[in-house]
Amino acid sequence: MFTGLIEEVGRLRRIESRGEALLLTVSARKVLEGVKLGDSIAVNGVCLTVVAYDGAGFSADVMPETYRHTNLKGLKPGEHVNLERAMLAGGRFGGHIVQGHVDGTATIVSRTPEANAVVFRLRPDRQHLLRLVVPQGSITLDGISLTVVSVDRTAGTLAVSIIPHTLAETALAHKQAGDTVNVENDILGKYIDHLLHERQGRSSQETAASGLTEAKLREFGF
Repeated sequence: MFTGLIEEVGRLRRIESRGEALLLTVSARKVLEGVKLGDSIAVNGVCLTVVAYDGAGFSADVMPETYRHTNLKGLKPGEHVNLERAMLAGGRFGGHIVQGHVDGTATIVSRTPEANAVVFRLRPDRQHLLRLVVPQGSITLDGISLTVVSVDRTAGTLAVSIIPHTLAETALAHKQAGDTVNVENDILGKYIDHLLHERQGRSSQETAASGLTEAKLREFGF
């Protein structure tokens, strides 16, 4: 589990492509402290497993499922990436619950200064992701725990406001309109949505099995 508080901005040193499988090598320093093989490090919000490391960075595999649903496939050597180690049980919980399991990507529509902040407006590449976005709720973009400031369901966009510290200390500083970010919706919303749909599906099946239909309900005055 992660918190969405970025520890370090690394750089992609090398990327090896094997079809829809990748091997990423990332230059880093802080996240290497105490690192062991098999440890989890979030790269742009994607939970990856360390398969090799040295004094200047680490390597991690990207499987096809991750390749298809994240922006890691579009990375190029030299690009900045957000890094966070998995949270320690006794650590401070400063962001929100982040799994590192990306739901999809979003494209930056605009980047607009507003006083001391910068407002990013984004359009999810899969519109169903907006269903779980709540104004003033939590969302993770490229591994960063952020607060949603608005949702425009007609335009299919959401907006977040970035304070100077977050902009300066994350790879978001290098993102412009047209770039993509990884999106992880709030885990609480995802579980509630899943349970409601499961319950609705079971209710429909139980109704059909009992022979109860809309026409029969009308017949009895309902």
